[in-house]
Amino acid sequence: MVTMEKNIKDKIFEEELMPQIDALYNFAYHLTYNEADANDLVQDTYLKAYRFIAGYEVGTNAKAWLFKILKNGFINNYRKKTKQPTKVDYEEIVNFHAEENDTNFSSYMDLREEIFQGMMGDEITNAINSLDVPFRTVILLCDVEGFKYDEISKILDVPIGTVRSRLHRARNMLKEKLKEYAESLGYSDNRT
Repeated sequence: MVTMEKNIKDKIFEEELMPQIDALYNFAYHLTYNEADANDLVQDTYLKAYRFIAGYEVGTNAKAWLFKILKNGFINNYRKKTKQPTKVDYEEIVNFHAEENDTNFSSYMDLREEIFQGMMGDEITNAINSLDVPFRTVILLCDVEGFKYDEISKILDVPIGTVRSRLHRARNMLKEKLKEYAESLGYSDNRT
């Protein structure tokens, strides 16, 4: 009996939850701006999802369920970090200074950093990333991930009116941040 329950649990996990991993990672990365932290957050999300899979209703929106777990994990981690005093790793500082004196310092650069160095001018990504977390989150959930307002409301534990308000404000902030960039590409606001 236990094996059968575990097999069903594993099947649900593999078929409904695991296909969402890329979307979860993208969302986690935009929240943390750090690949390692995003990976940790996604891993923690899947551990919690597996542990509490009995609370998941088969056939419902697995993506929304996982996003809510991830969002709650992000908030909990953020609260923990803000309550801890800043820690300094002296060994890391010594290693940095030792590497700085090394003439081959550039050969140690992370390959991904080197590849994306020339792409950092992505105005849209930079504009989204510059938004405060509540506004960035609602933009990512709605405009990038395609969630409906009621789903976003459940993920964020806020009323639908708050979702609409944040989305409206976030879009207006993005409009202002991207106005100059759009004009440089030949777009204009004909309403004025």
